[in-house]
Amino acid sequence: MIRGRHALWAALLLVGAAAFRQPDTLDARIDRDLPSLVETYKKLHAAPELSGFEAQTSAFIAGELRALGFTVTDRIGTFEDARLNGYGVAGLLRNGAGPTVMVRTELDALPVVEQTGLPYASTVRTKNTAGQDVGVMHACGHDVHMTSFLGTARELVAMKDRWHGTLMMVAQPAEEIGMGADAMLRDRLYERVARPDYVLAFHDSADLEAGTIAYCPGFAMANIDAVDITIRGVGGHGAVPDHTKDPIVLAAETVLALQTIVSREVSPLDPTVITVGSIHGGAKRNVIPDEVELQLTVRTYKKEVRAKVLAAIERVTRGMAVAAGVPQDRMPIVAVSTTERGDATYNDPALTARMARVWEQAFGKDRVVQIPPEMVSEDVGHFGLDGKIPVLQFRVGAVDPATLRQYAATGRPLPALHSALFAPLPAPSIRSGVKATTLAVLDLLGKG
Repeated sequence: MIRGRHALWAALLLVGAAAFRQPDTLDARIDRDLPSLVETYKKLHAAPELSGFEAQTSAFIAGELRALGFTVTDRIGTFEDARLNGYGVAGLLRNGAGPTVMVRTELDALPVVEQTGLPYASTVRTKNTAGQDVGVMHACGHDVHMTSFLGTARELVAMKDRWHGTLMMVAQPAEEIGMGADAMLRDRLYERVARPDYVLAFHDSADLEAGTIAYCPGFAMANIDAVDITIRGVGGHGAVPDHTKDPIVLAAETVLALQTIVSREVSPLDPTVITVGSIHGGAKRNVIPDEVELQLTVRTYKKEVRAKVLAAIERVTRGMAVAAGVPQDRMPIVAVSTTERGDATYNDPALTARMARVWEQAFGKDRVVQIPPEMVSEDVGHFGLDGKIPVLQFRVGAVDPATLRQYAATGRPLPALHSALFAPLPAPSIRSGVKATTLAVLDLLGKG
């Protein structure tokens, strides 16, 4: 009888403990994983690799995905003409019939000497493709992206009973030089692994409070084209400029004339930027050189505007040379890069609206905001195959609230992406990235 009473009390205690036990929710799981994810973040932050040289980072991501049970294909994107070493990784996890959702992260860092003073700051120095010694830093937050990517994979593996379909985790090299996505596709990513029905990615934000989720339907980021112009003239002595065709004067006139393409040839309703970011010519004050080199970045949204602007750059540049009387055999050379380019990021409006509703329900409407498009560039849009696959890249705030208040009080601008001072607040940024991405995948692959 006593044994029976003890057994009854033990059973009641177990029932009571179960009643008060924290449910195994997504939030609870992320909180349990967060300390190890932050440690992973710090290791990635301290060991950055430049675009096209992401050997160790690629191997780490591949190993983590394999440990989670993904079928992994690595060394994707090797092309000699693109100067890439093929460090792309794709992990595939099949879980019954259903759509295929691709989640993408980036692997590469920037040639920046870190100045954050963080205990886990990068001290890496290496040689770039030109053989120059440079510092290396994850100044764009790809370390946050990779960590959240792995956290998302971990949560979705643990929640396989809540979704069906195929999860495709893709780690892309060389985003910072706009070549990695195209290289992976040219290396038959979709044929070798799987073709997704949806593509998801996020980018951390240097001006939004950590924990904020932001989205932009439609065009969110611009096409990017790199244009090199060689202004050729006829050099000579600086004392007798009438005996020359001065390419420095012609280059100055050309820089100004190029801006009329934006102001007078493109509709004001079509955002366009032409920036001459580099101009080099001459070696001595009294010598008129033969050539001047210009380097341009060109930003547009629409394909037809892109084509029009690039054609206009060549026409205007040549026209200025003709007006200056430059001989036909010394006409300028205009070269549009076929590798250093990227397509606009167009967020599928229906997919974006669907995910915004999911995030508002999970985070609260005050933590989910719509943001305007920007003229910066990303190559995630390539994975959409020119609109054939819906793509959504959203934003995750990464700034410490105290830092926001501090900079607001002084009126100084916050350290931007690519700044040597950019320092995301790790835990809430990673947590939000994992939660938002996991919820998006669950909604697309949910059993309903």
